Amino acid sequence: MSILSRTIALAAGAVIAATSLAVPVEAQEGAGQQLYPLFTYRTGPYAPSFIPFGAGNLDYLRYVNEVEGGVNGVKILIQECETAYTIERGIECYERYKGGFNGALTAAIYPHSSGLDVALTDKARLDRIPIVSPGGGQNIATDGRVFPYQFPLIFDYWSEAQIIIDYIAEQVGGHDKLKGVKIATLYHDSGYGRDTIEPLAILSKKYGFEDIQIPVPHPGEQQQAQWQQIRRAGADWVFLRGWGVMTPVAIKTAARVGFPADRIIGDIWSGSEDDARPAGAAAKGYLAVSVFPPGTDYGILRKLKENILDTGKSDLKDNSKFGTVYYNYGVIEAITFVEALRTGQKKFGNKPLNNEEGQWAFENLDIDEQRIAELGAEGLISPLKTTIDNHKGETIAAKIIQWNGETWDTRTDWIKADTSLFADVIKAKAAAYAVEKGIEPRQAASN
Repeated sequence: MSILSRTIALAAGAVIAATSLAVPVEAQEGAGQQLYPLFTYRTGPYAPSFIPFGAGNLDYLRYVNEVEGGVNGVKILIQECETAYTIERGIECYERYKGGFNGALTAAIYPHSSGLDVALTDKARLDRIPIVSPGGGQNIATDGRVFPYQFPLIFDYWSEAQIIIDYIAEQVGGHDKLKGVKIATLYHDSGYGRDTIEPLAILSKKYGFEDIQIPVPHPGEQQQAQWQQIRRAGADWVFLRGWGVMTPVAIKTAARVGFPADRIIGDIWSGSEDDARPAGAAAKGYLAVSVFPPGTDYGILRKLKENILDTGKSDLKDNSKFGTVYYNYGVIEAITFVEALRTGQKKFGNKPLNNEEGQWAFENLDIDEQRIAELGAEGLISPLKTTIDNHKGETIAAKIIQWNGETWDTRTDWIKADTSLFADVIKAKAAAYAVEKGIEPRQAASN
């Protein structure tokens, strides 16, 4: 049984238990509206990450509703559901809103958790509910022929591994100079953290660098032994795949053992202001991968400030969080939802989309450079085009940013991942999963 299957099996009991918690639909006050189930984690150890992210999400959707009059006239009905970042409560939220709410239709669900994304794989396929995880989905689900309802949009951890290696190669003088370079990956010991082990092994074999893998048990408050191991190994670079408190602890512990911050590159979930600032002076020079560039000098951010923040309608309680990495991530994610609705409405009419129409819409997204300019999101997001064969997007890219002690500076332009590099491996893994589950892969002609 695969890791994915074991995770799903462990969640099966919770799925069955949660089914009885679904809310019966009686009133139809939401008729004519599009439901957006907002899975929150305002409580629990990762709440500080959600606060700016959720605000960016809500602010953009409020802007669409109140300034633009909805999506082609269709208002978005937002319903929050607290998960505390646990799979069990996340499944309860899924069951509650998969069938809509008070007449408002569900076109897709964003679980906001890599673990929950995995746990919902089989359930969502049977229910035919699109599960959308920008930046945090399963790489195997890129193959939409086998995973028609999973959308790991924008980015994935395998592409991140490649971008990290490409950046390091540039610093040392080329990929041919990687031979013998020692790269340690310090990772959160979870499914999320372990997801780069396989691609880094492939890249290590290809380029000849030494691949050192070091796990950190959750939540990562003690790392002295791991950083001593990094020093003893003589690592040249560290790829930090943390989450929550693990990241600032890692940066401070690295300083204590004398490892330079400008040789540590954080994962996309280790590259927010709340990851670097708590580490104090030790964080100066720290690098991170950024799919959600920080800053307020974007057209859409200026519109949000004028129409939402300055009018007192923002979900932010601390306006200093405006334009931070996680706030901008929330805006970007909300853009993908709204643009999918627009895509679906071009085919099905200007009305709320149901789950099957939502699936078609997410599979036919095409947010090109012209549309990005129209949105006022130039530099904030890169083009995003999906197909039945590619549920992630054809252009996978990230920037490298660096902490200057107060804010993030952008070190690079978009670094594009070579989507063909792991394509055969991904398709083989998807094919094996299809055989295991008795799934007949779809053909592109059926799209």
